[in-house]
Amino acid sequence: MPVKDELARRRYEKLIDRLESMMRAVLRPEHQGYYGQLILGSDDLAEMGELKDVRRAALEAGRRLGWKTTTHLVGGRLFVIDERGVPEEIERLAGDAAGAAMDRAWQEGRRPRG
Repeated sequence: MPVKDELARRRYEKLIDRLESMMRAVLRPEHQGYYGQLILGSDDLAEMGELKDVRRAALEAGRRLGWKTTTHLVGGRLFVIDERGVPEEIERLAGDAAGAAMDRAWQEGRRPRG
């Protein structure tokens, strides 16, 4: 029986490492680790195993990254979100970037299509 427990523990540790890597990859350097959000689709979830284990592993991965992690299952997708308060300087920077992206999209939408 201990062999099975050891295998399960190793699988779980690998899942934490994988999720931590995925969560780290979605972070934008200019946001200094804030605004983290990972969305796992139903295919990802099926591949990773039991939902309760994925959620628990995501919370641990978030803890490693310093996140205040919450998970929400919506329409077969698992949202893993960092809900820490964001420093004003980073919030302003992110807001400016979002505004610029919206302006670009609006300008592109006004261009004649040919």
